Amino acid sequence: MMHFPNRVRAAAAGLALGALSCAMQTLPAAAAVWSVAPGESIQAAIDGAGAGDVVIVARGHYRENLRLDKTLVLRGDGRPTVDGGLRGDTIRVVAPGVVIEGLIVRDSGDSLREQNAGIYIQPGAHGAQVRDCDLVYNLFGLWIEKADDVRIERNLIAGKRDLASPRRGNGIQLYDTRRARVTWNNIGFVRDALYIDVTHDAVFRGNRLHHSRYGAHYMNSYRNLWEDNDVWMNRGGLALMEVRDQQVRNNRVWANSDHGIMLRTIQDSVIENNIVAGNARGLFVYDAEYNTLRDNRVVDNRVGVHLWAGSRNNVVERNDFIGNREQVRYVGARDLPWGEQEGNHWSNYLGWDRDGDGVGDVAYEANDIVDRLAWRHPLTRLLLASPAVQVLRMVGRQFPVLRAPSVVDPKPRLRPWHDDWEAWRGRYHPMVK
Repeated sequence: MMHFPNRVRAAAAGLALGALSCAMQTLPAAAAVWSVAPGESIQAAIDGAGAGDVVIVARGHYRENLRLDKTLVLRGDGRPTVDGGLRGDTIRVVAPGVVIEGLIVRDSGDSLREQNAGIYIQPGAHGAQVRDCDLVYNLFGLWIEKADDVRIERNLIAGKRDLASPRRGNGIQLYDTRRARVTWNNIGFVRDALYIDVTHDAVFRGNRLHHSRYGAHYMNSYRNLWEDNDVWMNRGGLALMEVRDQQVRNNRVWANSDHGIMLRTIQDSVIENNIVAGNARGLFVYDAEYNTLRDNRVVDNRVGVHLWAGSRNNVVERNDFIGNREQVRYVGARDLPWGEQEGNHWSNYLGWDRDGDGVGDVAYEANDIVDRLAWRHPLTRLLLASPAVQVLRMVGRQFPVLRAPSVVDPKPRLRPWHDDWEAWRGRYHPMVK
C-alpha cells in the first residue's frame, strides 16, 4: 500500500471538494413554476422568474403588453386572453428559447409602419415556439424576424377583418430565418396568410390558408418543403417566386380567384402530387426552368396552365389535365415538348389508340390558330362552335404554315393516371364559376 503525506491528502481532498462544488454549480436548478390569477400581472411574474422557469396563466382576461426577455415557458391554463389594448405588439419575444402555448393573444395596434403584431419574435430570439394559441384581431398574427429554428404549430390566426385587405397585416410573416417549422396552422382573413422572404431550409406542412389575398406569398428562399397544405378562397393560392430547390407536394389548392399555384422564376424544384382545381388559372408558370412537374391533377380550372416567359427545360410527366375550359395558354415562338417519357392525360384529346396500349397514336397539341385568335380577340369565343371556326381549326392542322406554336405531348394517355380527380369538379371560386 502506498502512503501519502497529510498535506498531500489534504490538498487532494480540497481539489475533490472544489470539483464537486463546480459540478453542483453547473447542474441546472429545478425550474420554478409561477402562477398568475385574474387581477394579477403576467409581466410581474415574468420579471420575477428566472431563466428556465414556467409561468402558468389561469383562465381570465389580462390587458397587458408583454415582453419576454428571458428563456421561459409562458403557458395558458384554460385559454386565458392576453389583450394588447389595440396598441403596439401584444407580446414581444426578446430572449431565445421562449415557449408560448395555450393563450388567446389579441388586439395589437394597427400601425403598418411599426408592423404591430400579436406576437413579434425579434432578431436573435432563436428557437422560439408558439403552439396551440389563438391569435385574433391583430395586425400581423406572428412577425418573425432574423430568428432561426422557430416552431409555429397548431395555431388559429385571424386578422382585423373590418380593415380593407391592403391595410391588414399578414397571418405569419417570416424574414431572414433558417430552419423554421410552420405546421398545422389555420390562417384566414388577413392580407397574406403566409408571407415569407429570405427563409431557407424551412418546412410548411398541414396548414389551412384561406380568405386572404395570397395563401402564401413567398420569395427569395431556398431548400424548403411545402407539403399537405389546403389553400382555398384566396385571390392567389401558393405564389412561389424567385426561389429554387423547392419540394411542393401533396397540396390541395382550389377555388382561388386568380391562380392556384404560381411558379415564377423558379429552378431546380419538384412539384408533385398536388390537386389544383376550380381556379381561374390552375398553374401559372413564368420564367421557370429545370423543374419537374409530375402526378398533379389539374381539374376544372378556367385555364389549366398559363405558360410563358421562356419556361423551358422542365420535365412534365404523369399529370392529369381534366375539364379545364382551356387546357394550356402558351405564349412562345416554338413548340414545347411535355410528356416525352410517360405522357400526360388530356381530357380533350381527340386522337386514337389502334394498338390498345393506352397511349394515343397521334401527339396531343394544346393550342392551335383558333386558340391564339381567341386570346387576342376574346369576343371570337362567341363563334367557337360555328362551322367557319371549325373549318379554320381543321385548315390550321392540315397546313403547318398556319400552325401556332404549342405544348406538344407525344405520348398522350387515354385514361387518367389518378382516380381521385372527379371529386374535385365544381369547386369554384364565385368569380371563376
